Amino acid sequence: MENPLEIVVVDDELIVRKRLKPALEKNGYNVEVYDDGSGVLKRLKEKSFDIVVTDVRMDDVDGIQVLEEVLAQSGRTKVIIITGYATVEVAREALAKGAFDFIAKPFKPNDLRVIIERAAEALLAERRQEG
Repeated sequence: MENPLEIVVVDDELIVRKRLKPALEKNGYNVEVYDDGSGVLKRLKEKSFDIVVTDVRMDDVDGIQVLEEVLAQSGRTKVIIITGYATVEVAREALAKGAFDFIAKPFKPNDLRVIIERAAEALLAERRQEG
């Protein structure tokens, strides 16, 4: 891609935000991080992102709500759900509602990078079809 991907990471765990931001920036992505769902929902009204990485379980606004809001605003944004509570039901719900993929904690930053690269390829393919 000619422009770096715009990625936002939402997770209420500080360690996740601290590890993912530099790991993703090292790959040349522009990364913003938020510690709660309501903060990222405000930001999404100001700016669109290529990829949203969101935890499922957060206090104020959960990851499924973030997913629904993101897709309501932009059908092309890829949403990746991360959770420490990986169950078949949660995965099925997230995917049924339009999540691009799902990853269970604990995971290595490289595991997420692989999914982000697949999302980037999907975005590129969609742009080619439109153009």
